Amino acid sequence: MKPVLRTLIVINDAPYGTERTYNALRLALALLKSDTDAELTVFLMADAVAAGRRGQTTPEGYYNLERMLRRVLAGNGQVLLCGSCMDARAIAEADVVEGATRSTMDALAAATIAADKVLVF
Repeated sequence: MKPVLRTLIVINDAPYGTERTYNALRLALALLKSDTDAELTVFLMADAVAAGRRGQTTPEGYYNLERMLRRVLAGNGQVLLCGSCMDARAIAEADVVEGATRSTMDALAAATIAADKVLVF
């Protein structure tokens, strides 16, 4: 039996200011596609918590991070948002993508310890 690979992706950048968040989620989706048994956690912190907002509208043909996060969740990935980062940006739990979860630094520490690979964007 193949061991389960646990990957943690920590994202810090604003959702649409650069393409770092977009590229991190592209990688997350590629990882889920290449290994359906893998455990993937995406942790949004700092300005990246805004990527977890529901109701994003982007121009036709432009990437949409809300849709990408929904695909991570549909692929059995986990999406966590830093609670204090949410508070600083006035983002309530009701404002985030369904299935994403408000989280803590303690949970990030635990996910870091449990992960085989940690990638930071």
